[in-house]
Amino acid sequence: MLKFENVSKVFNGGFKAVDSVSFDIPEGEFLVLIGPSGSGKSTTMKMINQMVPHTSGTISINGQDIMSLNASELRRNIGYVIQQIGLFPHYTIEKNIATVPELKGWSKEEIRVRVKELMELVGLDPEVFASRYPKELSGGQQQRVGVARALASNPEIILMDEPFGALDPITRDQLQFELISLQRKLKKTIVFVTHDMDEALKLGDRIAIMKDGKLLQLDTPEKLLREPSHGFVEEFIGKHRITQNPELMPVSAVMTEKVITAQIGMSPSKALVMTRQHQITSLIIVNEAGALVGLVSSYKLIKKIDEIHSLEEIMEAPKTVLPLSATAKEAIVLMTTAQLGIIPILDETLRVKGLVTSGTLLSALSSQWTEMEEVNE
Repeated sequence: MLKFENVSKVFNGGFKAVDSVSFDIPEGEFLVLIGPSGSGKSTTMKMINQMVPHTSGTISINGQDIMSLNASELRRNIGYVIQQIGLFPHYTIEKNIATVPELKGWSKEEIRVRVKELMELVGLDPEVFASRYPKELSGGQQQRVGVARALASNPEIILMDEPFGALDPITRDQLQFELISLQRKLKKTIVFVTHDMDEALKLGDRIAIMKDGKLLQLDTPEKLLREPSHGFVEEFIGKHRITQNPELMPVSAVMTEKVITAQIGMSPSKALVMTRQHQITSLIIVNEAGALVGLVSSYKLIKKIDEIHSLEEIMEAPKTVLPLSATAKEAIVLMTTAQLGIIPILDETLRVKGLVTSGTLLSALSSQWTEMEEVNE
């Protein structure tokens, strides 16, 4: 969707802020640009909406060179969120969010419906906040308005320039979590600039690490942590970071891929044989397509075996599940309330790719801590 081809930016005086950068961003990806001050990350992002025009190379959106587009129109179709938020102080919250739709000629009713929808989406009650002014909101609430305004015209691309950098740690953590939830719902193409590696690892589908205007590595968080391609990348990430914080550990690191499943039409007697054969305390029930539909306790199966004719009679609907994109921290939080003591890990088609149990959590985390202690000795 978004493509950089040998893009450079040279400012007056010959300073090269961005040096022949090339990368692609597919539709719906959350890409984080990170690097030390002066690395070119913010300049790279601002070239996307022509806030900073590039000097050479090509930037294209859906195959169209952005230089062939009117800059004002381009910006109206790209959401933009900055650290300073940039709300109009003399506008109400409702009018701040409505700014771009008004410029695009939306009807009053369309704008009213959209503003209400977005305020609810970012956790601000329209009845309470719509008529307020920015100075009447906390910093975190103002930043929510900034996000809502960026989404107002339903843009394909959203640019976020250190949007949470000025917030306190608790508010920042909360907004990061809510942004992840929003992205799962909306699947926008997001380019996010930060100087915080923990934030980058938490948010990004992929992370681009820059230094002195050059792109050193662009990879998934997992690959960056395990296979840094450059000495600076390894140093910047911090060795063994993944062992120090479950927030940064993918749920795949604390799950078992050994999953015993039974199709929903299997007879209870065959299911009982299966649980005994594999010595498992619960059985994962799937439909013909392999998607999760329920859980059966081996104990309940044994107790009810003479009373039931199908697994559906004792099957529990799955309530506690996590996607493959989840973190170990999310699994730890949910573990205490998990049905039958297990958390199924699902892919996008609801197929079970693994299971998290108390045992897999303890085993994975203890091995990580052991490795860290060995390194520190």
